[in-house]
Amino acid sequence: MSYVKVTFLMAALTAFLVLLGGALGGQQLALTFFIMALALNLGMYWFSASAVLRMYRAQVIDRDQAPELWDMVDRLRKQADLPMPTVAIAPQEQPNAFATGRNHSNAVVCVTAGLLRAMDRRELEGVIAHELAHIKHRHMLVSTLAAAMAGAITYVAYFGAFFGGDRNPIVGLLTILLAPVAAAVLQMAISRTNEFQADRTGAEIAGSPDGLASALERLEAMAGRIPMDVNQAGASLAIVNPLKANMRGRGGMSRLFSTHPPTEDRIAALRELRGTF
Repeated sequence: MSYVKVTFLMAALTAFLVLLGGALGGQQLALTFFIMALALNLGMYWFSASAVLRMYRAQVIDRDQAPELWDMVDRLRKQADLPMPTVAIAPQEQPNAFATGRNHSNAVVCVTAGLLRAMDRRELEGVIAHELAHIKHRHMLVSTLAAAMAGAITYVAYFGAFFGGDRNPIVGLLTILLAPVAAAVLQMAISRTNEFQADRTGAEIAGSPDGLASALERLEAMAGRIPMDVNQAGASLAIVNPLKANMRGRGGMSRLFSTHPPTEDRIAALRELRGTF
């Protein structure tokens, strides 16, 4: 199913760029954007994880740099029957985490510096287990590709509007307005359904739902107070919406285009799992 979604995403990106090129510059620009789409599809498949790490300004680390974190990931990934993922730390004050990569052998677990400072051991284990669950269920290929695709759509839309908008200013304006919305809807449709599954499997990996439930409660509260400087395209990968504080004063539309299910619903579902394993 993941590869079907990947094929759909790549086809959708190609169609979007070809139609955009045709609207802005006719057949010649449509052909140029088609070639660009092929290059973007290839690049996103192989290098999307690196692109996401750059969005968060994250650095890959080894065991010597963070032995407690490394050992925790190693122990939990064994419980999940997974290869050892790459471990990375993003220099963000907001506590958060995400998983990325195209398959089990090329997976990355990334946590923010704020997460390491804010969470106790039980909560940190719950968060790491949740991210390993995404890897186990192969969520991260589609989610990472969607994030990279959303970023590509947005940047290409601005590029196309800048260079082709003088020929068709209405199309150029619509491109600027609608492309980020289309990207947000795409991320929302793909990522929301995965979080509940990753929460449950993460609780099984950790051996209890309590650590993750407690972590989610605190993460949600802190995400509302501490802004995060990250590209909106990569926000869907985080365990809780990292742009919550950034959206203050923007009205109810921000919730409509949220890439995450309500955290209170996730916590309630986790608490229902108490005593089941």
